[in-house]
Amino acid sequence: MIYLDHNATTPCATEVLQEMLPYFTDKFGNASSRTHPYGWVAAEAVERARRQVAHLIAAEEQEIIFTSGATESCNLAIKGVYERYAVKGNHIITCATEHKAVLDTCAYLERKGAEVSYLPVDKEGLIDLELLEKSIRDTTILVAVMYANNETGVIQPVAEIGKIARKHKVLFFTDATQAVGKTPVHVTDDYVDLLALSGHKIYGPKGVGALYVKRRNPRVSLTARIHGGGQEKGFRSGTLNVTGIVGLGSACALAGKRMQEDMPRLASWRDMLEQAFTTDDEAIINGGKVPRLAHVSNISFRNVKAERLIAKLNGEIAFAVGSACTSAHQRPSHVLEAMNVGEGNIEGAVRFSLGRGNTIEEIETAIARLKEAVLAEQKIDKTADTL
Repeated sequence: MIYLDHNATTPCATEVLQEMLPYFTDKFGNASSRTHPYGWVAAEAVERARRQVAHLIAAEEQEIIFTSGATESCNLAIKGVYERYAVKGNHIITCATEHKAVLDTCAYLERKGAEVSYLPVDKEGLIDLELLEKSIRDTTILVAVMYANNETGVIQPVAEIGKIARKHKVLFFTDATQAVGKTPVHVTDDYVDLLALSGHKIYGPKGVGALYVKRRNPRVSLTARIHGGGQEKGFRSGTLNVTGIVGLGSACALAGKRMQEDMPRLASWRDMLEQAFTTDDEAIINGGKVPRLAHVSNISFRNVKAERLIAKLNGEIAFAVGSACTSAHQRPSHVLEAMNVGEGNIEGAVRFSLGRGNTIEEIETAIARLKEAVLAEQKIDKTADTL
């Protein structure tokens, strides 16, 4: 099988796994054990990983809080701000194309009394910065806009969003789960106050992630989600997943080294994949006219239903319809609906996300097999029209 679904998850890199293995066995200590070397070794490993994560996003190591993944990070950021800053207001601004980890959290808070503005996007998936600024009220406490979309790869104008939020003394949170390790992220230059990321999107292990929390100018404060032993500065109590944290740190360090090498190559293969179908007007690229992640392509094949295409290629090419987190629910993509792609094009939309392990031969094979499958489906559609 040719794996082209790296936005769903990535394989754990061999280098990362090798770093993790000793912490399953010989270095098994609890990082909170302060009275003996087993704990000291574990604690040092955690702090080394904290430095590695911070370095990748140009943060300070004290600003990194380890979590179980980006979904928990999003919940901690949004709910934590809502509760901590309730004295200032209850208004949150987000975007219609956010991941469900953000949208569902906002919907939950609406039931608790929050007021949430959901910004629309244009046909390429970008928000209107002027509308964003007009949407800010005296009671606005948070702007939550993702860095890069998980379905289309479209990159929002994060620095401009951050500047607007900072100008109005509103906190800015960005879900950068798909962006970190794939495109340069600099929390200071981007005026980011809170940022979520996850290990398994960058060739690290599943079940571990981090939340960046700015510590000065402004100092961001949150209410805790998990109470207990006071780990992670009290934001997220519980015995630390030392092995997973080591893996996350290693994956971040590796991403920092590989990014400039990986992304141009993947972009060229992505472009080759897209050109194979857009030259003859067989497909359209959703979000293809604006800045986007180098390895992601969301393609709508004309007169083809994506589910049938996947069935026809089952066992040969792994790719996605929409987001992995929502694919279990047979609903149209809320991202493409917000972009006004149109019902027919939504039905024919699939996402390819390339990765380090892919080869040019795999991309060529995938193009050939996709061509056959698309042509077969288009013939079926034409036959049905004549009956």
